[in-house]
Amino acid sequence: MTARRTRRTLRTTGLVAFAAAAALSLTACQGTDQDAAGSSQKKDSAASHSTGEDKAASGGSSSDSSSSGGSSSASGKTPKGEHNGTPVADSTESKAASPVRTQTLVDGSTAEIYRSGDQNYRAEIVNGGERYGTLRTHDADDGANFNGMYLVLTMGGKVHSWTGGEQQGPGTFDLEGGWKAEVTKLGQNRYRAEILGDDGAVNGTLEADESATGTSANGVYIVLTPGGVISSHS
Repeated sequence: MTARRTRRTLRTTGLVAFAAAAALSLTACQGTDQDAAGSSQKKDSAASHSTGEDKAASGGSSSDSSSSGGSSSASGKTPKGEHNGTPVADSTESKAASPVRTQTLVDGSTAEIYRSGDQNYRAEIVNGGERYGTLRTHDADDGANFNGMYLVLTMGGKVHSWTGGEQQGPGTFDLEGGWKAEVTKLGQNRYRAEILGDDGAVNGTLEADESATGTSANGVYIVLTPGGVISSHS
């Protein structure tokens, strides 16, 4: 009887030891799983944090793109009053004053003449409501060439216009009213014309430098262009 109890005790002790070992193994497995889950959660959290930073960085890039877009938009704007050719924008002077007179020109356009001082006038060339150019006197006559129409604005505030009569310099040419012109090339887009009387004396000089110029002499109107073309009309 004593021997049997001893075997049973040993068997019971073995079962207890096995159960304890199984419990420890299960606890260890659960701990490992929890650690793994915790590590996974940390990784997920880190990944989520990293994604947030990426989004923030993406947001910054979007902001840079927006700034670039704004710059592109600004560079695409065309300043007001700026034109690639004719017609030109209305001048501030023409908006602020009323013309003292208007004249119809030979091509059907209109010269609006404004007084800006004693013997100083400004003529705005207008066609179809658009302004195509300006002549100004400042103690001297002014001249212009508008596509083959020649204009002289005098210090008296009157405009004379005509077409034709072109002569290409350099050289010496007969003008209206018995005048002569000796045209000399001074450089690129720069010519000079000496106006000669019957006796050959120089009575006046015109110099066109990048733009046309003109004068009046005893009822004769003369324009010299920067290309060396001279034309006169009476």
